[in-house]
Amino acid sequence: MSETLAARVSAWIEQDPCPEDRAELEALLQAEDWAELSERFAGPLAFGTAGLRGVLGAGETRMNRAVVIRTSYGLGKALLARDPAFAERGVAIGYDGRRGSLQFSKDSAGVLLALGIRVHLTRGTCPTPLLAYAVTHLDAAAGVVVTASHNPPEYNGYKVYAPNGAQIVPPWDHEIASQIATAPGADAIEQADLASAEASGRLVYLGEEMDASYLSAIRALYRIEAADPNGTQRRELGIVYTPLHGVGRDLIVRTFAEAGFEKLSVVPEQAEPDGEFPTVRFPNPEEPGALDLALAQAEREGASLIVANDPDADRLACVVKAKDGSFRPLTGNQIGVLLGTYLLEREELLGLDPPEGAADRMVAASIVSSPQLGAAARAMGVYYEETLTGFKWIANQALAAEAERGARFVFGYEEALGYTVGTVVRDKDGISAAVILCELVAYLAERGETLLDRLDALARRTGVYLSGQRATVFPGQEGAQTMATIMERIRSAPPSEVAGQAVIAFTDISAGERRPVGGPPEPIRLPKSNVLVFDFAGGDRIIARPSGTEPKLKLYFDVCEPVAANESVADAQGRAAERMSRLQEAFSALATPS
Repeated sequence: MSETLAARVSAWIEQDPCPEDRAELEALLQAEDWAELSERFAGPLAFGTAGLRGVLGAGETRMNRAVVIRTSYGLGKALLARDPAFAERGVAIGYDGRRGSLQFSKDSAGVLLALGIRVHLTRGTCPTPLLAYAVTHLDAAAGVVVTASHNPPEYNGYKVYAPNGAQIVPPWDHEIASQIATAPGADAIEQADLASAEASGRLVYLGEEMDASYLSAIRALYRIEAADPNGTQRRELGIVYTPLHGVGRDLIVRTFAEAGFEKLSVVPEQAEPDGEFPTVRFPNPEEPGALDLALAQAEREGASLIVANDPDADRLACVVKAKDGSFRPLTGNQIGVLLGTYLLEREELLGLDPPEGAADRMVAASIVSSPQLGAAARAMGVYYEETLTGFKWIANQALAAEAERGARFVFGYEEALGYTVGTVVRDKDGISAAVILCELVAYLAERGETLLDRLDALARRTGVYLSGQRATVFPGQEGAQTMATIMERIRSAPPSEVAGQAVIAFTDISAGERRPVGGPPEPIRLPKSNVLVFDFAGGDRIIARPSGTEPKLKLYFDVCEPVAANESVADAQGRAAERMSRLQEAFSALATPS
C-alpha cells in the first residue's frame, strides 16, 4: 500500500505548481508519514455545499493552488459546454481575507481567461453577498468567491454561483465535477497573464462602482424613515459592530451611515481582514467567546445593541441589552422570526400602502430552522416553503416559486445566522439583514419596546418555539464512515417513541417519502438528501443529518409549547425546556456509535 501511495504522491508533486506545497509533500514522504498522506490522498476534494471547502495544505483532499486551478478549469469547461455564449458574459470572482484567497482568485482568473472566458475580478477583498449581487447585476455566466465563511483559520473554500445568482445545485455541480475529473494536471493548465488581459479588456476589475450599486439596491429594501420618522432612535441607538477579522466592515459602516445610525462603533481589534483570526479561536459569531470584545466595548460605551458578521459577511449575529441591563444573544431562529414577521407586517405597522404583489408573498426557511416562521406566515395567509439545509436551496426554491406561481419573495433564512431580504442578493446577506434588523429596533424603540418584547408577543401568537442542537465531530475518512453507519442504523430501525413521546411520522428524505404512523407513505417535494425527520404530536420535531461543510453529525430539536392566557411566557418556556432536555438526552443516545 505504501508503495502505491508513494507513487500517487510523487505524481501529484510533479504536477503541483506551488513550490511550498511540493516541499510539504516531499517532507511527508521522507518522514514516511503514511497516515497523514493517506488522509491527503483519500480521494479528490469533492464538490459539497455549492463548491469546495477544506483544510489548507498540499494534496488532493486539501485546499491548494493545484486543486483550485483544476477546479477553475472544470468550471470553465462546464460553462462552455453548456453555452459557448457564456464566454462573453464572463465569470465574476471575489475573495475574502483568508490565507491563500488572493492567490486562489488570481489562479482562477488566469485559468478562465486562458479558456477564452471574460473575468470580472474584485480589486480587493469583498463580502460574499457583494459577489453574489455582482453575478446578476453584471448578467455574468457564473460567480466564484474564494472563502471558507465562518470555518476555522486552517480552512478555505471555493463557492460557485449559477447565472441566476444563487449557489449551484444539481446538475451544475455534477457537470463541473465531471470536467474536473478529466482535467489535466495543474502544471499543464494554461493561465493567462492578468495584466495583458486587463489591457485587452478581457479582465475587468470591480471596485467602487459595484459597491455603490449594491448599496443603492439595499437602500431600496428599507423603510427606516417611516419606522423612525424623526430620526431620534437612529441617532440615539448605540451599536457596536464586529466583522470578526472579516471583510464586512467598510460596507456595513457605509450602509449604517446612509441609514442614519450615527452611533455605530467598530471593535478595533477585529476591524481589519486577517486570515489568522488572532482574537478568536473559531471565527463564528455563534461560538462562545467570539463576541467577548464586542460585549466589553458595548459595556464601556453604554451601547444597547451588538451586531456581528462572520468573516465573509453573509451571516448576521445580534446581542441585545435587556431592560435589566444584561446582554442577551439572540439565536439564529429568533433573528429569523423577528425579521420575517416584521417584513410581512411592515407596511401595516408603518401605515404604508402594501407593495404590488402583496397577496402572493412568500417566505422560506431551511428544514432545520424553527417552524415558528411557517406558523406565523400561514396564519397571515402567506405562502411558506421549507427547503433542504443550505441557502442554495432557499434561493433556488424562491426563484422557482416566482416563476411557477408568480410569488413575490420577501424573506428567507436558515438557523445558522443566514438571512436574505427580498431579491437583491440570491444568497445569505448579513449586511442588508443588519440594517433591516436595526430598522426594527428603531421602530420598537419609538414605542418603548425591545426585540425581546417582540419575541414575547410572537410567542403569545404562535406558542413558544424552542430549538436546540447537538453535534458530534467525526473527523477523517473513518469518521465519515461512522456517521454513515449511524444514519443507516436509525433509518433501518426508526424509533416509535423518544423520551415517552410517540412518533407520529417518520420522514426519510433520501427515500423521498414521509411515513405517518397508521397511514400510507406520502411523497415529499424535497430533493433527496441524507436527512431523517421525526414528528411528534403538538409540533415537536427531531432532525438528524451529517453536515455538508464540517465532519459533524448534527441533531436538531424543535419543541412547541402553547402559552396560556393567564401565564407568563417564561412559564411556557420552562415547560418547553424540560421537554427539550428529555428529547435531546434520549435521541442523542440513539445517535452514537454502537
